[in-house]
Amino acid sequence: MIPARFAPIVFGFILSGLMSLMVSGIATFRALSSDEAFLPSWMGSWLSAWLVAFPAVLVVAPLTRRLVAKLVKSD
Repeated sequence: MIPARFAPIVFGFILSGLMSLMVSGIATFRALSSDEAFLPSWMGSWLSAWLVAFPAVLVVAPLTRRLVAKLVKSD
């Protein structure tokens, strides 16, 4: 089991992986439709996107939390 102090990093890793998988899949499908090159192209696009998305999520998530805290009424 991973120690709790790594939760934000694990969260960012999983979130960025899933989001980049979905977005790159949609973009690749729109470009290639059901071409036989779809799956290998999608995986290549996904890995490239994830390399950018993971560090971006780690940087942007704290900023987003602060912005949300300012926009949402506290109970």
